[in-house]
Formats: sequence, structure tokens, C-alpha cells
Amino acid sequence: DFRPRGAREVRQAGHAFLEMKRRIERNMEQRTTMLNGVSHDLRTILTRFKLSLVFLEQTPEVEDLKRDVDEMSRMLEGYLAFARGEGGDAGEQAVETDLRQLLEEVQSDAERQGHVTELEIVGDPMITVRPDAFRRLLFNLVGNAARHGDQIEITANHETRWLVLHVDDDGPGIPSEMREEVFKPFVRLDEARNQDEGGSGLGLAIARDVARSHGGDIVLGDSPLGGLRATVRLPA
Repeated sequence: DFRPRGAREVRQAGHAFLEMKRRIERNMEQRTTMLNGVSHDLRTILTRFKLSLVFLEQTPEVEDLKRDVDEMSRMLEGYLAFARGEGGDAGEQAVETDLRQLLEEVQSDAERQGHVTELEIVGDPMITVRPDAFRRLLFNLVGNAARHGDQIEITANHETRWLVLHVDDDGPGIPSEMREEVFKPFVRLDEARNQDEGGSGLGLAIARDVARSHGGDIVLGDSPLGGLRATVRLPA
């Protein structure tokens, strides 16, 4: 109901702000409509692909196609979550969550992919986080380690009111001068560790968004295994 009043310059500034507000609202509405349409249409097509593959003879080639479709689904969800600004799962309530259960899930997933994965938890395994968002953070970090290394170590310490979690791998690592750059969406590194290889290039960006939405952060460093160490620190 605001109506600009006062001197001409003040009225002009007020009208400019109102027009800017209308443009932002139109942009947000169009963006939401587009994302909903893209989400629905692409998920429908991927579902049809999956159903068609079920009825084919289960040859090694079909198994490869299934993995490709699954990868497309994961990439789509990553793109949409990032585009909506939902890396931190805004709206999800923080609840007491069993950290051990979450970490055993990601450990099992990495081991199914053929990676030797060790897990160690020190202190209280119960933490207060938004579980879906934090699960996404864990799968993104461990998935990144699995993509570039053979051996993975996950260690978590919750002896204080802060949770400190390390994900280590024995891959090629990331040069120190590039460790902040890789948190930016779609950043490409050299062939030794290309963020877009086998993924959307959004994993670390979304993981940091989740950590910061919990009041914490993620930093990258050198791993004792010789590769990269991702360290998550957040109040829990």
C-alpha cells in the first residue's frame, strides 16, 4: 500500500523502488514456474526410460544404461536443488539425528562402488541437524572422494558442542590455490581432478551451502592419505 510522497526526487526514487520490486516478483514467479515445468517434464522422461529398461533383457549394456539414467537423475536433482537455492533445505526442521546411521549409509554406498571405506566416530553420535540436508552434504563429500580416490576415511568427533567431520581420500588432491575456487558452481580443474567428471559440478557448492545453513562451514586441505581432506565443522 506504499505510495511515494514528498519532493519530486523522493517520489521518483519511490516509484523506481516499486518498479524494481515488481520486476523481482515477476522474475521469481517466472523462475518458479520454469523450474516446476523442467522438474516435471524431465522426471517424467527419466521415469519412462527406467520403465523401458526394466522390460529389456538384462544384459551388461542395459546395466550400463541403467547407471547412466541413475546418474542423470542425480544430476537433475542437484541442478534443481541448486537453482532453487535449496542446498540447505530451507523449511526442513532440525531434529536430533543419529550420525552413526547416516555415516554408515554413506560408507555402505561407497563400498558398493568398490572403495575401501573406513569409519570412526568419537563422542556422542546424536546431533541436531536437518537430516535430509545433512545427508546430502555427506553423500556429496563422500561421492566426491569416491570419484577421485580408491581409499576413503571418514572420521567424526562430537565430544563438544561442535561436530568436526573429516572425509579423506587418496586421490590426486586439489592445489591449495584452487581450494576455494572449487566451491563455485561448475568450476573445472585440470584432468587430474575435474569436478564435472561423472557429476554435475555442484556437489561441493551444495555441501558448503548446507554446512553454512547450519551455522558451520567446509574447508579443504591435505589428507593423511595423500589426497584431499574435506573438513566439516558445525554446531550440533
